Amino acid sequence: MGIDKDSLGFLVADVSRLLRTAFQRRLGNDGLTFLQARALVYISRHEGVRQNQLAELLEIQPITLVHIIDQLEARKLVKRTTDNRDRRAKLLFLSPAAQPVLDSIEEVVESIRCDAMTGLDNQHASLAIAALHRIRANLTPDPA
Repeated sequence: MGIDKDSLGFLVADVSRLLRTAFQRRLGNDGLTFLQARALVYISRHEGVRQNQLAELLEIQPITLVHIIDQLEARKLVKRTTDNRDRRAKLLFLSPAAQPVLDSIEEVVESIRCDAMTGLDNQHASLAIAALHRIRANLTPDPA
């Protein structure tokens, strides 16, 4: 018995890969990787986030995030500061140079969203998004 390529897992994995590929191709001129862009967007939504908390949000290892932040900091897109309450912890903030990059990311994301939803009316697009939200909620472990 073969694996059903129309199964939820295969479809979600394929769509995820295609979204990342489209994003990387369209944002390529900015020289950001998908993961760097994700980190930048998360920092914009959570200014002052601790580096270890951001690693959890992105579901990556802290050492991986250190390299990503090093690259973003080298491009002067983020600033790391020491947390006054815990000198071992680093807090992350956007620099003013990050805003044009975030604007580009937003344009690319909107363009990809439009392409992805081509052929779906508003009702079907809303249902698809709602279904994905429900699936994510169903699979998200309850905090202990």
